[in-house]
Amino acid sequence: MNTLNSMNEIGWDRRRFFSVAAASVAATQLGMVGPAKAQMKVAAIRAGTNTSFAPLKQIDAGVLNVGYAEAGPANGEPVILLHGWPYDIHSFVDVAPLLASAGHRVIVPFLRGYGTTKFLSSETVRNGQPSALAVDLKDFLDAIKIEKPILGGFDWGARTANIFAALWPERTKAMVSVSGYLIGSQEAGKMPLPPSAELQWWYQFYFATERGRAGYDKYRREFSKLIWHNTSPRWEFDDATFDRSAAAFDNPDHVAVVVHNYRWRLGLAQGESKFDALEKKLAEFPNITVPTITLQGDADGAPRPDPSAYAKRFSGKYQHRPVTGGIGHNLPQEAPQAFAQAIIDVAQS
Repeated sequence: MNTLNSMNEIGWDRRRFFSVAAASVAATQLGMVGPAKAQMKVAAIRAGTNTSFAPLKQIDAGVLNVGYAEAGPANGEPVILLHGWPYDIHSFVDVAPLLASAGHRVIVPFLRGYGTTKFLSSETVRNGQPSALAVDLKDFLDAIKIEKPILGGFDWGARTANIFAALWPERTKAMVSVSGYLIGSQEAGKMPLPPSAELQWWYQFYFATERGRAGYDKYRREFSKLIWHNTSPRWEFDDATFDRSAAAFDNPDHVAVVVHNYRWRLGLAQGESKFDALEKKLAEFPNITVPTITLQGDADGAPRPDPSAYAKRFSGKYQHRPVTGGIGHNLPQEAPQAFAQAIIDVAQS
């Protein structure tokens, strides 16, 4: 889910939701670029048209053996798509064929703690801190020999893309980020929010307890389905759709990584010292200089900043696009055409 850490720094107030019209006006006032003049339009698609990927691949990358799906021509312009919590690669099951048909090489990896991605050593810390996931991405790109892809993601995936683009802009061609700028800091995460805002983060405080760890381990599917309903209240997904993603939560390291992530954000768990220098840079809330399109569903039930609050963090070519039609937090799976179109358009920036 979206980060608490950066919301203090950018003056977040969960009660200020933009209407579609207001967001469009704000985009103009904030100097965002106008609508992209796309040379290619993705085909219309109904969410849920596709249900599976080609057989998954595995590769050793850094501390992980990463499982990933791939689609499209091997020599196509690469796009890396990053999922969030509690979701998995199936968030992009309709997006990937759209991009592949447009000539992109599309790669969708399981994050650490999900699906077929496993740690190579039992001694490695099951670390969920955001910079660790960004380093995972860097190691993965090195392993599959991709130098400068387009990145797209939501939730944990958007945060990972944001961090990667901020730290290694020379390795990032462009980015699509759902919910905007999600870089935070552990120090900012310690600052209290108004009670109404804290209420939306109930699970973060639950995970801070050993009862919460045990409860998530025992009820990880029930827990995740509740989050899906709360953050996408108008998404009428069926049991088969949920079950395809929920299988990824059976990963033996899933609970440890998730719990560590949320405890680390509150300063209740230590990170690894090898990431200290990166976290120091991220704590300065660096601008993102690569071309970026941010997306926001009109029925997203997750905590998030207003587009006006984070626009200044994107100093390169930038556009914000509201996505209408009752679209919730899992935007790529709920509105695959809009997400794929944003990737196509930002690729032309």
